[in-house]
Amino acid sequence: MTQADDAVQTRWAVLGPGAISRDFVVGLRASRHGVLHAVGSSSAERAAAFAAEHGAAASGTYGEILAREDVDAVYVGTVHTTHADLAIRALEAGKAVLCEKPASPTLDEVERILDTAGQAQRPFLEAFKTRFGPFADALRDLVTGGELGALQGVEGAFGFAAGAHEGRLFDPALAGGAILDVGCYPLALAIDLAVAAGEPIDAPDYRAFEAELVAGVDGTASAVIAFGGVTAAIATSVIEDLPDTGVLRFADAEVVLPNVWGSRTESPSRLIVRRGGEERVIEVPVVQPMAAEADALSLAIAEGRLEVPEMPWSHTRAAARVLTDWRAAALAG
Repeated sequence: MTQADDAVQTRWAVLGPGAISRDFVVGLRASRHGVLHAVGSSSAERAAAFAAEHGAAASGTYGEILAREDVDAVYVGTVHTTHADLAIRALEAGKAVLCEKPASPTLDEVERILDTAGQAQRPFLEAFKTRFGPFADALRDLVTGGELGALQGVEGAFGFAAGAHEGRLFDPALAGGAILDVGCYPLALAIDLAVAAGEPIDAPDYRAFEAELVAGVDGTASAVIAFGGVTAAIATSVIEDLPDTGVLRFADAEVVLPNVWGSRTESPSRLIVRRGGEERVIEVPVVQPMAAEADALSLAIAEGRLEVPEMPWSHTRAAARVLTDWRAAALAG
């Protein structure tokens, strides 16, 4: 980065003092350009407690925080069903927005967010932390480099056993279920790499949808979707652990991705290329992924850009389209 880049400083507000926001604040401490400045909540008392715990200078209700002129960007870490309202309010208040995935449960609401961002001329980024860092760059380079032949398939799963079937994950009113919570990760990977392969993502070909309902939400789900010449086979669950391994299938090789999703504190570090009976391990540096996505938004603010190249709005739209259709199919039985 240039010296000018190093000078960029973003004053962040966190909206929603929950577990994911705590993880974001930890990541923000590792960022180059961000500092936690304020905390907003539907409860001023909860906001004050979180601010005191993490050293934020200001706290208050959502409205009070969004009205502050000393806030440059907000991180939306609330439940799925409140993302659109808070993101739109923040954009209209002149703030840049980093919104936890999924941006919203439906394509219509995602379009409202992006329309507002365009009208307000403020940056918006859907927080897919897996899009940032050397590992994600290495995957795109393998696809665009052509050394392994054309990308033909992406396989991935993300699932965990949540334990008791209660809380937001199993609440239909809060858009619970596996598809929106973690199924979006393998979908976002497939979209990213399909674009890198030069394939269209705005007209997905749905080959198969399956789901098992638990407590009125999708407890498990799978999908086979073609984006042009790239077929994605993805699975997700909130009632059972699924392997964290992904596979990329090329015309002349396959690439195995152990621990493909990394964690909230470290990006993945290794991938394995298998070709012609030979195996090559590629090691890449690890980054704090939540810091990386925060810094990406900070640079967009500094450079006057509305989008971040690692997760542009066209990818957010494509993900929202599939998630809306996949979830509708799952809930319809």
